[in-house]
Amino acid sequence: MKNEKNIENNYKKDSLNILLIYPKYTKTFWSFDNILGILGKKASFPPLGLLTISSMLPKSWNKKLVDVNVDNLNDSDIKWADFVFISAMIVQKDSTVQIIERVKKFGKPIAGGGPLFTTGWESLPKVEHLFIGEAEDTIKEFIDDFNNNSLKPCYQSSKFPDISNVPVPDWNLINIFRYHSMCIQYSRGCPFNCEFCDVVVLNGRNPRTKSTKQVILELETLYKAGWRGGIFFVDDNLIGNKSKLKNEILPAIISWQQEKRYPFSFNTQVSINLADDENLINLLVNAGFTTVFVGIETPDEAGLEECNKYHNTNRDLVSSVKKLQNAGLEVQGGFIVGFDSDTPSIFQRQIEFIQKSGIVTAMVGLLSALPKTRLYKRLFESKRIISEASGNNTAVSTLNFIPKMDPKVLFNGYRKILETIYNPKDYYERIKTFLMEFKPPKIRFKTIRIKKFHIKALFSSIWLLGIKGRGRRHFWKLLLWVAIRYPGLFPYAIGYSLAGIHFRNVLS
Repeated sequence: MKNEKNIENNYKKDSLNILLIYPKYTKTFWSFDNILGILGKKASFPPLGLLTISSMLPKSWNKKLVDVNVDNLNDSDIKWADFVFISAMIVQKDSTVQIIERVKKFGKPIAGGGPLFTTGWESLPKVEHLFIGEAEDTIKEFIDDFNNNSLKPCYQSSKFPDISNVPVPDWNLINIFRYHSMCIQYSRGCPFNCEFCDVVVLNGRNPRTKSTKQVILELETLYKAGWRGGIFFVDDNLIGNKSKLKNEILPAIISWQQEKRYPFSFNTQVSINLADDENLINLLVNAGFTTVFVGIETPDEAGLEECNKYHNTNRDLVSSVKKLQNAGLEVQGGFIVGFDSDTPSIFQRQIEFIQKSGIVTAMVGLLSALPKTRLYKRLFESKRIISEASGNNTAVSTLNFIPKMDPKVLFNGYRKILETIYNPKDYYERIKTFLMEFKPPKIRFKTIRIKKFHIKALFSSIWLLGIKGRGRRHFWKLLLWVAIRYPGLFPYAIGYSLAGIHFRNVLS
């Protein structure tokens, strides 16, 4: 009863202390925690969702953000708060549960949102206020209800919100220089409907976009904050609305970048049909995009049809990848094994595709049935779901469903892929394959700024890979080859070599 009374009193305050908490990621392929220290960074990306939510809260409310990936969450932070907001993804579930239980001990009310709460709230400790789906519309309702002392347990919109009025994220809540890259979101949603993907559940199939003015304002804000470096466009599929991107957004970004002498480089997620549009490719490169993540999934047509990834079928996927590399885009790829249609030959076929394509950053994972997806529903109806998904599909011997293939064969084949593509010999060979295809635009070399962490990265690579590393012979062969054949691409060889440390550790 004491806690309930305290909560009620908190609701009646005119000016609230709002603590926004971003839980810790488990160690995953994309966490890069094995090399962030070398680069002098604490985490890869800031909590864009919470920073955006903060900007939509009343100005009179005091706000503090604790990203547990960067800072410790202290008892004093929780005691300070009148209200706690938590946003998380599925790979942050363990940390989220711990934080909820910890906050509850202090009797503080919690509002939970983000992908984890939207698709998996049933398996989490109960929080006082739950946000299902995107919060642009429902946060307004929450604030109105707070002012009327009539807060509800759950807030959920009947439609996907218009994001053309979303304000600039509240960047002053964090130290941006503790992160490796900043984030921007231009659109939400993806026109495709892959069976295993939860994007359609979370954000829908009709891409909703911000205006050109919003995008440029967000770039300008980060520029004025002193950021110079990488920015990740976190869109589910940046090219989901090609027309607006080509005719409005990219031309505006190009003009802004030229005016500012290219202070930023961009990376994002796209579908492979980008390779069919040379004009769009050129616009992306001229805007400063350097890297794209593409869901390849499998070279097997039956597997692609099974998961409804028809836009990857009836094409030479290797040629599509090389076309993007030739234009100056580094291609990162997502691959999956464990489809019902997979046979034991798929493991060698995946290896051969990855090596031939020169996709250095190849995330190969076991198929995972994420909550609320069409895959989950199909497997649940056939009584094949055996546990919840962890969100980390690179765990070597963990599945949350019963596969058609013998699990032992699947796990051994999966392990064979990882041991092959990330062993030093094959990994450095793949870097060479990529560099032979890669043709970065000249403007990129004009804007390279040598920083302390570049020098630290060079000496760290020499010590960790050239002296201590078990693949040091292959490392030195790569550097000698690059120095002779492609000296201008030497930084890429060093960068990818260092990334290999993380990949071998996280996938071991």
